[in-house]
Amino acid sequence: MKATNLIVALLVVQIILTSVLVVQMRGLSVAPAAQAGAQGQAAAAGAQGGGTGQQGSGSALAPTIDTTEDPVEGDPNAPVTIIEFSDFQCPYCETFFSQSLPQIRSQYIDTGKVKMIYKQFPLSFHPKAQKAAEASECAFAQGKFWEMHDTIFNNQASMSVANYKKWAGEMGMDQAAFDQCLDSGSMAASVAADQAAGMQAGVSGTPSFLINGQLVVGAQPFPVFQQAIEAALAG
Repeated sequence: MKATNLIVALLVVQIILTSVLVVQMRGLSVAPAAQAGAQGQAAAAGAQGGGTGQQGSGSALAPTIDTTEDPVEGDPNAPVTIIEFSDFQCPYCETFFSQSLPQIRSQYIDTGKVKMIYKQFPLSFHPKAQKAAEASECAFAQGKFWEMHDTIFNNQASMSVANYKKWAGEMGMDQAAFDQCLDSGSMAASVAADQAAGMQAGVSGTPSFLINGQLVVGAQPFPVFQQAIEAALAG
């Protein structure tokens, strides 16, 4: 009986370690509270999706999400909408920013085919992510969201409240207004609302994307996004 219990325990450990490896290979930082569920989803997607990066739920569409007060890059009337849930300290989010986003921008956003909408999803185990999210929202209030977004990701190793304030000044923002916004925590509620919307849509880690409602998870290579965007354009 003891030998049988030991074998069962070892099998369980192996399954857990395999699930964690699958999540890591998919380029995803997982929220601790949702880690077990996300690992199961990632394992299923790896088996069913053939490495495409789309979740095992396949064609299931996310519930409608209010984006009326979110930063938008691109033509507001573009036929395809990408909603990104991201964490500024997440290394996989930086991978998407530096490797896939430039091609999405040049081939789809700049040509009027796609608009990109950003939603905050800072993870609790990234201690600098919350204030970075608030800093970008304070920049958004002054019409400088995407400038701050790009600057933070380009300087991920230098994230700090002092640097957010310095960068805001370099971007020509009203320094006093930005500093007060960031120091007061007035954007914390907006960040929390984004996270709640993401969880309602099935987001459990970063980066995650809704491409016309289709959930795509992880820092996938550009061809994965290209396939999803072309499918949305054709649909």
